[in-house]
Amino acid sequence: MKSMANTPDEYIKQLPDDRKTAIIHLRAEILKSIPKGFSEVIDYGMLCYVVPHSLYPSGYRADPKHPLPFMALASQKNYISFYNMAIYSNEDLLEWFTSEYARQCKHKLDKGKGCIRFKKLDDIPYKLIGELAGKITPKEWIKIYETNLSQNRTVE
Repeated sequence: MKSMANTPDEYIKQLPDDRKTAIIHLRAEILKSIPKGFSEVIDYGMLCYVVPHSLYPSGYRADPKHPLPFMALASQKNYISFYNMAIYSNEDLLEWFTSEYARQCKHKLDKGKGCIRFKKLDDIPYKLIGELAGKITPKEWIKIYETNLSQNRTVE
């Protein structure tokens, strides 16, 4: 469900009430925790947290017009999607997150190749998502991203 919103507030305003509440809470945890240097934008029709071109002029390798993506939130038809590119390109971070998720949540982690799906809105680990958002600085993310690119590993 790609949104045509131009700002985060427009994006949230368009959501159904139950999704709006969950996205507002997730967004607040992310904004409270995410290291300085990342920017919140609307990209690909969702809320995105990116390394702006001012810090990483090369942008995203698949489309350099776009800033380097780090995390994103999207309201899909049957769930909320949370994307964190670092957990798919840093095994230690993925191990930490999956372990903490299992410890903190009663439902099994619903993880796809590039996203985590939250179907039960009352079981979203808001604090854990906030903690994850704060684990990597823009400089660290750029290093992980470039290392994976040089090793021909997927970081998308």
